[in-house]
Amino acid sequence: MTQATTARLRFETAAGLPLVAAFDGGRLTSDGGLPWLAEAEAATGVCATLAAGLVEWRRPERIRHSLNELVRQRVFQIACGYADQNDAATLRTDPLLKLACDQLPESGTDLASQPTLSRLENAVDRHTVERLASGLVALYLQERGRDGPPRRIRLDLDGTDDPAHGQQEGVRYHGYYGQHMYHPLLVFDGDSGQLITAVLRPGNVHASRFVVLVLRRLLRQLRAVWSQVPVELRADSGFAIPRLYAWCEANDVAYTIGLIPNPALAALAASQLEEAQAQSDAQQGAKVRLLGEARYRAGTWPRTRRVVYKTEILEQGPNTRFVVTTHADPPLTIYDTYVDRGQAENYIKDLKNALQADRLSDHRFWANAFRLLLHAAAYWLLDTLRRWLAGTEAAVYQLDTLRLRLLKVGGRVYQLVRRVRLHLASSHPGEPLWHHLAARPGRS
Repeated sequence: MTQATTARLRFETAAGLPLVAAFDGGRLTSDGGLPWLAEAEAATGVCATLAAGLVEWRRPERIRHSLNELVRQRVFQIACGYADQNDAATLRTDPLLKLACDQLPESGTDLASQPTLSRLENAVDRHTVERLASGLVALYLQERGRDGPPRRIRLDLDGTDDPAHGQQEGVRYHGYYGQHMYHPLLVFDGDSGQLITAVLRPGNVHASRFVVLVLRRLLRQLRAVWSQVPVELRADSGFAIPRLYAWCEANDVAYTIGLIPNPALAALAASQLEEAQAQSDAQQGAKVRLLGEARYRAGTWPRTRRVVYKTEILEQGPNTRFVVTTHADPPLTIYDTYVDRGQAENYIKDLKNALQADRLSDHRFWANAFRLLLHAAAYWLLDTLRRWLAGTEAAVYQLDTLRLRLLKVGGRVYQLVRRVRLHLASSHPGEPLWHHLAARPGRS
């Protein structure tokens, strides 16, 4: 169903003639870059992977759209900035979105309605979500291994807050964040930046909740493909629990994990902090950073472990940080490597801000867990396009900027006898990016 085309809007201008506007342009699209999303899907198969893990819930006589078409429609909408299911009420007739979902712009069947997409998200259970999350890991392995086995796999773990404003299942108050929320767990490849998996958790759980369970399943998949590739992980102090250390050590997974300062740790670094202060005073208050290490055993640890600590004198005052690690590298290397994990926060920002992955507004917990994976799939598509743009300024764009420059192009769609024609806005500044994508190696 298209929107009303009779209402006209009038704007006064300083150019001598008024402007009259109406939504009556016909077969126009505001997302002319959708063909690139379709190419990214063809290359990765992320939507097909999710669709293959779903269980058909509809009676055969009621099926108008395949599971693959439903997933593609939902993921493409999210990638284009339309996170709400309600947007399907009008977008289902968008000619280019139809074509991206394998329907002809004019003669093809309109795409699914909002109620159908809602039923799709609510048709899953825990087992389905686990299967889909495993499929996302398989996709990562496929893409990470395109150039052969990697030298290592570095897992960056992080949790994030997902504010909620309703009575959804699993929403709880979290004291640290001071809000009602979900608490997703995200795993990225620390070297490639690729999203490995996303796990929805209730809002009041500790940052480390379910992490060993997730890692156990993840490691099984990783080593089934690359049994000899070393695996290591980085995480902040929210993951500093003895159970995680013990699991990593038992499974030959190296780790570097932040520690929350305490009096015992402060005592280890006290002399180095004094030295840093003395050096700063001797240099008229200049910034000084020193690194050291010690063997340390907390009361809940069965043995001592290596702890690296940084003591820093800043204009604001002293700053001391600690990490526990199994690595044998020098303290400076260990700590700088740990600090680099902050890049994962930028990936999370892309997932939440550009792709609105915090819009988990279904009532059922498992429906929202599935929705998180749909947003993860949209992240994969846009991140794939960003990788294809290596060598251009767009390679470092945030995903919302990439969408604006690459996808948000006005165009008119014509369905002809032998082809479909797309006429794009002549003045759009993203045209060079289109030519770069079209000329990339390996594109047929």
